[in-house]
Amino acid sequence: MINFFYEISNFSIQNESIFIQSICIILKNEGKNVGDINYIFCSDNYILNINKKFLRKDYYTDVIAFSGFDEKKKKKYISGDIYISIDRVLDNSKQWNQFFKVELKRVMIHALLHFLGYDDQKIKSKKLMIKKEEFYLILFQ
Repeated sequence: MINFFYEISNFSIQNESIFIQSICIILKNEGKNVGDINYIFCSDNYILNINKKFLRKDYYTDVIAFSGFDEKKKKKYISGDIYISIDRVLDNSKQWNQFFKVELKRVMIHALLHFLGYDDQKIKSKKLMIKKEEFYLILFQ
């Protein structure tokens, strides 16, 4: 089940069902099923507190994802909590001269790709992850 939670009052996703459908298609295309995925949309301060408390990092970020799978089901089902700073997404969209909605979809996809095992720490794997993001962004339209 895919859920959307809002820790800020001035934001909500219109047509959540379309987003949910797109996420399901991405997972199906990768050979996985939907477990319990929670998207938590929040502010910079909210995500900064998460970053400090759980990752011991003292800076803002656009997305933090915590995979939460059952060992027996992990190969088939994707689950976890994805925190997205709407403040960062808005700033990034301005910085990259991108529509807010496109940048939001990008970070939503980016977190899913991490759950699927994709990595962006090395150049080669980062290039693959960017290609996957671009591919799924087209699908997400």
